[in-house]
Amino acid sequence: MTARSYGAGFGAGLRMWLLWVLLLSLLSAVSGGADSKAVTTTLTTKWADTPLLLEASEFLAEESQDKFWDFVEANQNIEGEHDDTDQAYYDLIVKKAGALLSSVQLNMLKFALSLRAYSSTVHSFQQIASNEPPPAGCSAFFSVHGEKTCDEEGLAVLLKTALIRPKPFLFKSDHQYPGSNPEAPVVILYAEFGKTAFQTLHQVVSSKVHEGLATYVLRHYIAKPSGRRVYLSGYGVELAIKSQEYKAKDDTQVQGAEGNATVMGENDPVDEVQGFLFGKLKTVYPELKEQLKELRKHLVESTNDMAPLKVWQMQDLSFQTAARILAAPTVEALAVMKDLSQNFPTKARSITKTVVNSEIRKEIGDNQKFFKGTLGLQPGDSALFINGLHVDLDTQDIFSVFEVLRSEARVMEGLRSLHIDTSFIHDILKLNVQPADSDYAVDIRNPAINWINNLETDHRYSSWPYNVQELLRPTFPGVIRQIRKNFHNLVIILDPRQENTVELLSVAEMFYANNIPLRIGLVFVVSDEEDVDGMQDAGVALVRAYNYISDEVDSQSAFEAVISIFNRVAVGGKLGVGDVVKVLEKRFPYVEVSSVLGADSSYDSNRKEGGAYYKQTGVGPLPVVMYNGIPYQREQLDPDELETVTMQKILETTSFYQRAVYLGELATDHDVVDFIMNQPNVVPRINPRVLSTSRTYMDLSDTNNYFIDDYARFSTLDTKEKNTAVANSMNYMTKKGMTTTNRHDDGYIRPVTFWVVGDFDQPSGRQLLYDAIRHMKTSNNVRLGTINNPAAPSAETSRVARAIWAAMQTQSANNAKNFITKLAKEETAAALQEGTDVGELAVGGMDVSLFTDAYEGPKFDFLLSHAAYCRDVLKLKKGQKAVISNGRIIGPLEEDELFNQDDFLLLESIILKTSGERIKSKVQQFGIEEDRASDLVMKVDSLLSSQPKGEARVEYDFADDRFSAVKIRPKEGEVYFDVVAVVDPVTRDAQKLAPLLLVLTQLVNINLRVFMNCQSKLSEMPLKSFYRHVLEPEVVIQADGSFSPGPLARFLDMPQSPLFTLNINTPESWMVESVDTRYDLDNIYLEEVDNIVAAEYELEHLLLEGHCFDVSSGQPPRGLQFTLGTASDPVIMDTIVMANLGYFQLKANPGAWILKMRKGRSEEIYKMYSHEGTDSPAESDDIVVVLNNFKSRIIKVKVQKKPDKFNEELLSDVTEENDAGFWKSLTRGFTGAAKAEELKQEKDDVINIFSVASGHLYERFLRIMMLSVLKNTKTPVKFWFLKNYLSPTFKEFIPHMAKQYGFQYELVQYKWPRWLHQQTEKQRIIWGYKILFLDVLFPLAVDKILFVDADQIVRTDLKELRDFDLEGAPYGYTPFCESRREMDGYRFWKSGYWASHLAGRRYHISALYVVDLKKFRKIAAGDRLRGQYQGLSQDPNSLSNLDQDLPNNMIHQVPIKSLPQEWLWCETWCDDSTKKNAKTIDLCNNPMTKEPKLNAAVRIVAEWSDYDQEVKRLQTKVKEKINLTKIQRGTDVHTEL
Repeated sequence: MTARSYGAGFGAGLRMWLLWVLLLSLLSAVSGGADSKAVTTTLTTKWADTPLLLEASEFLAEESQDKFWDFVEANQNIEGEHDDTDQAYYDLIVKKAGALLSSVQLNMLKFALSLRAYSSTVHSFQQIASNEPPPAGCSAFFSVHGEKTCDEEGLAVLLKTALIRPKPFLFKSDHQYPGSNPEAPVVILYAEFGKTAFQTLHQVVSSKVHEGLATYVLRHYIAKPSGRRVYLSGYGVELAIKSQEYKAKDDTQVQGAEGNATVMGENDPVDEVQGFLFGKLKTVYPELKEQLKELRKHLVESTNDMAPLKVWQMQDLSFQTAARILAAPTVEALAVMKDLSQNFPTKARSITKTVVNSEIRKEIGDNQKFFKGTLGLQPGDSALFINGLHVDLDTQDIFSVFEVLRSEARVMEGLRSLHIDTSFIHDILKLNVQPADSDYAVDIRNPAINWINNLETDHRYSSWPYNVQELLRPTFPGVIRQIRKNFHNLVIILDPRQENTVELLSVAEMFYANNIPLRIGLVFVVSDEEDVDGMQDAGVALVRAYNYISDEVDSQSAFEAVISIFNRVAVGGKLGVGDVVKVLEKRFPYVEVSSVLGADSSYDSNRKEGGAYYKQTGVGPLPVVMYNGIPYQREQLDPDELETVTMQKILETTSFYQRAVYLGELATDHDVVDFIMNQPNVVPRINPRVLSTSRTYMDLSDTNNYFIDDYARFSTLDTKEKNTAVANSMNYMTKKGMTTTNRHDDGYIRPVTFWVVGDFDQPSGRQLLYDAIRHMKTSNNVRLGTINNPAAPSAETSRVARAIWAAMQTQSANNAKNFITKLAKEETAAALQEGTDVGELAVGGMDVSLFTDAYEGPKFDFLLSHAAYCRDVLKLKKGQKAVISNGRIIGPLEEDELFNQDDFLLLESIILKTSGERIKSKVQQFGIEEDRASDLVMKVDSLLSSQPKGEARVEYDFADDRFSAVKIRPKEGEVYFDVVAVVDPVTRDAQKLAPLLLVLTQLVNINLRVFMNCQSKLSEMPLKSFYRHVLEPEVVIQADGSFSPGPLARFLDMPQSPLFTLNINTPESWMVESVDTRYDLDNIYLEEVDNIVAAEYELEHLLLEGHCFDVSSGQPPRGLQFTLGTASDPVIMDTIVMANLGYFQLKANPGAWILKMRKGRSEEIYKMYSHEGTDSPAESDDIVVVLNNFKSRIIKVKVQKKPDKFNEELLSDVTEENDAGFWKSLTRGFTGAAKAEELKQEKDDVINIFSVASGHLYERFLRIMMLSVLKNTKTPVKFWFLKNYLSPTFKEFIPHMAKQYGFQYELVQYKWPRWLHQQTEKQRIIWGYKILFLDVLFPLAVDKILFVDADQIVRTDLKELRDFDLEGAPYGYTPFCESRREMDGYRFWKSGYWASHLAGRRYHISALYVVDLKKFRKIAAGDRLRGQYQGLSQDPNSLSNLDQDLPNNMIHQVPIKSLPQEWLWCETWCDDSTKKNAKTIDLCNNPMTKEPKLNAAVRIVAEWSDYDQEVKRLQTKVKEKINLTKIQRGTDVHTEL
């Protein structure tokens, strides 16, 4: 090589090297700018940090109470077990919990600890403990029926006297020590386990439990709470770009550089960006093409940071973003999606350069047909499915997703531990085995039913058509077809002596009289004693009278007579014999009444049958009404309800018949009643115990090799292992029969397994077994096993049980079955107990010697094991009976409770219908031997059916996932979650979903497919905000071994030109408030920020929501007030019920709370009727609600008017003079020493002013508005501010201002209800609060409220506006001025929709209005406004000025009183000549000049600057005072107010 060429080569190499350095330095410069500004957000709880050890125990408690106690026992005192670092403490918890959990569940625990999901649970116990103040100097203490102590001697003393004091109320969430004696006194230990104090007390009390002297309950109590707070996650933070239409600063100079970047071709030599000629560089260094492309992209992004895009550039953004995501390597695709969606405003320009290939477009198009068809999703919509369960992103928060993951993991691991292959697990999960609320019917072809009419034979129906084809003839919707067939049958089973019988009969009479095509039958349930006298017993008298008349005349006349008999009974009275006699005498004057009604009456047929039919059908408490054999629910028996429900059922069933006729299943010559009674839902007997939807299941999801014939070993197993051992040892009887393959029937999978539990040496136990055997002999689907639960376990008293066991162990299935059937009969059992030799009782074919050896053998471990199993696992008392069907425990059965062959049939049909058949067909595919297969069906059924009832799993189907889906495969051979997400990458849902999916991939083994669902032809920027979702898969520990300060949202390298507003998106039930920041979070302008804007929020309340109805009217009791508090402080929060859905909300925090009706009218008129979703028994009047997690809590309350208040209304015109709560609320925040009495005289003399503001500028206006009000009135003023959006600065200053100027104030807040259409833009949310919740924001005692906009200046006494006569309208507004003519072009209400809608009325401005709250509530104006809003707000183009358009739109339904024009003057719309009369001046925006507010204020309102200076002087004074106190305390001075 020549020197020259070497030199040239060296020079080129040097240039290459320099270029590399340059590239690297530029890339790093672009990504980490020197003056990068950041915004961070944290959210903490109000309560102190809770120990992770306790949180972990609550996680385990949800697995099972056994695991909770195992964990507590293992961690009684861990103080010496770790070196005090956080890392060691955390590792210890994970290790100890890991011993009790599977690997998937352990990951779930780590996630729960990172979420701090159980912090609220631990704190709820702390709150409960605070209601029981601890004895002095105790860090842990006992409470024994209300008395407290913290030492061993004290406990012994208190236990002796405990039972004379009432037992304490125990919560559902309490932890009860296993083996506690329920009769013994309750000892509650308040302590923090893991500490020395706990260990000593725990050992004391657990020894008392073992002696049977106590029931032991543990509640967490932390004696010295930490000074830190809990940092939460699971929420989103948005930095939205604000419109600066009325801005103070012009930011249009970012344009000009974009042309080069977009128009130039890829290799154009003059492709220049920021001084780099990329066209040239690419030709010189082709090998660096990719890096140069990257650099160019970065430079472009930084140049055109936020310059607006042209419409044609936006059209394809959704597809282009998807193409970017799909082009990334699979492992990074989710991270790319998160980055692009969360930082979209700065990424958009570079995305517009992405090319989308046709395969992606085509596949997305094909998939969208499936999305729409099967999932109901439009392009741009999103959805998430976990194992086919739909997770609704709008309503479900991370805590409910966590619940789904946990319960799914339980089922999948259960299936896995039954040795089912991973590939089959998802098939089995998809079987929908949830108990369907199928309506079971009983047979109505029974002589006990007295039919009043018969549509097919009675003369009155003879003109109706007879042919069933008439059903197919078209009619108007809702018309009931009159056809001469008994399609619809109503049977009423009643006891004539009950009070409400007459109401049901009058409904039946109404149906009959109006010729409704309904056959009506009555069943009378009366005394069935032989020689009862109808002259003494009114029920028997009625039956005999009915029989007499229907024999003499006909059943219709008998029915009419029964009605007239009941019409004689006074309201609320009971039927007497006299009533029957009177009617009989009147209708049949010549008959000797006693011969009809007396003891030797010949009209007694059918009397006993009624009662027998009622008992045999098992339909529940009287009266019972059945439609085609299906019983109505209790609440449907209300007369009005009964009528509507019956008509509805007639219409619903008609479509069922139409189908049957159309398919030829039902013809005119068929008997319709037989057709109905042959439907699969008809059973001989309905047993509410079997049909109940609250069911308990055993956990059979375990595989082991333990048996019950080694009692010593059996007694050491845990519950789950015991269940499996019993199942392993069970021998079964089955029906002898042939299968299709013509071989013996033992090779047949039987999907229904019954275990009969009872004492077979007692008649009742044998009867249950006998009924089970009789049923088993009729069905090929059943196998039957027995568990003996002896009243007194010993070999002597268990002869029958031993004989059954011996037969099962030694004989063939058929012989054993015949022998056991014989044993179940009373005479055989009696003979055996008298000492007959067991060999003599043997049946033909038995191997007697083998049997006798087993029967007389010395080993009776099985008896002991069964007895222990019944006691410890099934929780039965000695000798109690139960039935277990596929792991579902039905029992304990009461001693005299009927459970017969029909009930076994019902049980079988339910299992086959919901789960048995489906699971069986799946298990058949596994090809395992029959016994194991039947076992597997039983175990899988128990596992799947025990899951909480949720929505059905969705079967989804997609065209393809080759080009348009991100796919992450699971690890082979392990259990995995099947997750499908459908998402448009440029939507808010993508911003939330990407981080969630990223966490899931780190948390569990996952088979993930993310399908792109893009929208085409976008006309505006799809995302105008930056977004962060705060979520971490496990607790973060720093390098030094300590916990990180906590999760937070970080916005780094944000563009500095836009004006941002910060919003926080939390789960529905959280109420958060901003607590500490110097900056205005509503207007963040990064150019003016030093380096970091740190927003700190606090979880102020957890919401308790509810729906309330009045049972008598079925309507919500509008204006009913509830209070929430504790026993010592009953009214901490209060609320008002609204008419929309009877909704109410109360602010609370973790702990136990008591819900009551408010003292005053609410409590005088109403009483509690029932409640659901609470933590107290349904019949108790005090409703206790325990809030112990972060999930939403919704309760249902039913109330009833007191009998003497039936005609009173809550919202009457009477002023609530005696409403003490209001006077209390007036003194809240009040400064002077006024007593409630003094205030009371002046009640009418307070001006209540409501206002809303957000952001420092508007808060400055608000302070000036307040000052202008105060300067112009002598009347006391009370300001009400919406707390949701006030800054910490304002909240700190307002008490000082109140003190200085002597006004009162209150901060009100209301969470936007989840069922009301949500607004996403902060400004529109605030507008919504101005108008939508006026009826529930203020106490009922506030009669009039004035709303004054923050940017208003008042020049008159507002007392005049408060006393203004609204002439019956609920509110008064000022119309828009029309005197400034040059603004005519901007008066939108003068033309188009508004001109026609208002029909000559004025359009009103919402800056100032007065509301007569009494009238407003009385005419339900709030509910009407919300209803109209719900309808209109779905359309994004309607209600553009929500607070103003809504009342103007409703002007015809909710009238507005127009206030005189001088009440509101604003320069934009009113001319200068009217300004001198103005009572208030509003700083309206001017659409023509766009003048900034501050400039306008100074220019228009002469006194504005003086007010402004006055407030500023006060602020300075306050600041100095605060700083002075800080100096005296020796703290830092530089803290802003």
